[in-house]
Amino acid sequence: METNYRETLQADFDAFDISEELGFILEEPLTHLPDYYRVWLDLANNLTHLIESRKLRDVVHKMPILSPHHLSNHRELRLAHLALGFISMGYVWQEGQHEPAKILPKALAWPYWLISRRIGLPPILTYADSVLANWKLKDPTRDMEIGNMDLIFSFPGGETCRGFFMVSLLVEMAASSGITGSLEVMHAVKISDLIGIQKGLIKVTQSLKKMKETFQLMHNHVEANTFHGTLRIFVSGWRDNPMLPRGLLYEGVSNEPVLLSGGSAAQSSAIQCFDALLCIQHEGETGAFLTRMRDYMPPAHRQLIETLSVCPSLRDFITTCSDSDLCQAYNSCVSALVDLRSYHLNTVAKYVTVPGNRARAMGCPLRGAGTALNTTGTGGSNLMVFLKTVRNTTQKALILERPTTTRET
Repeated sequence: METNYRETLQADFDAFDISEELGFILEEPLTHLPDYYRVWLDLANNLTHLIESRKLRDVVHKMPILSPHHLSNHRELRLAHLALGFISMGYVWQEGQHEPAKILPKALAWPYWLISRRIGLPPILTYADSVLANWKLKDPTRDMEIGNMDLIFSFPGGETCRGFFMVSLLVEMAASSGITGSLEVMHAVKISDLIGIQKGLIKVTQSLKKMKETFQLMHNHVEANTFHGTLRIFVSGWRDNPMLPRGLLYEGVSNEPVLLSGGSAAQSSAIQCFDALLCIQHEGETGAFLTRMRDYMPPAHRQLIETLSVCPSLRDFITTCSDSDLCQAYNSCVSALVDLRSYHLNTVAKYVTVPGNRARAMGCPLRGAGTALNTTGTGGSNLMVFLKTVRNTTQKALILERPTTTRET
């Protein structure tokens, strides 16, 4: 029985390209590519200096057009996508909000487009790139903790840049046990295994609490004014963005500008998996935005969300089986997700709303996003309205009419 259970879970891990220890995080990302692509890595590794000295665009204009066909495996493709994503963001936003580039040169656009098609991601820096595939260990013999980790590529912003992406990565790592718990619940519902469902839900709840606890590290490693005034623009996209209202033209690829959203927490497969598991249905513009964000996730991760979404309804199962222990386990899980979303809401107020209002009062700075994204997320959503809506919708999933039947466990 235990062997079959482990085999089933392992089959899920393989099918959805996840691991029990790291969840959706890319395991052991590469830091080197074949020598043919040295120019890409040289630029990406020197990106902060090139942006701050206003030389990146000039260097990109001299880049050779390289074929992506020498990239032979998934990890090479992910590193190439990451490098070209960082270079592209730096190229577009080198001059800040006042002079964004409207055309991505062919030497970037053409290989980036082809690599994106091969791995099923859009040609823009996504959360799956900058968070899930942008890490390395300083000492491979030690654990994955923030003091022993570093970014592969960085933007201007120093420790704030490192802290923002590293803490986001550690939050994803905290989600890994919850992803396993979600798979356990999914299989337990299919065979009406009440104890299995309860155990899985407890695992998800513990994971959500750990995610919130880990998220609090943001305050130790990310400085609000640096995040808002320096870093944030480099993760901004060209859809629903007043700085690039028509989008970005990919030279040699598209005849019309392309509209793509920047990386955001809405592109986290983990959070959307928990929504799908708990049958939390976001509707209207919010639901449409979250569904669109799945296009920015690796295909296998997207498939897990869709698999959980079409499984028999966990909430309906609990409301019809009249088991108070199960109901309590479900409500605890929903409450933990509400708490995480409330904490995210407050953190966004600290790092985006307050510095944005201060910048507007003082006059818009030359560089950075200034006031252009004060109310808009990097993914293009109406930020505070969106976050409050998803939090409130999550809260409505609580089962208020609690069953009275208890069960010996």
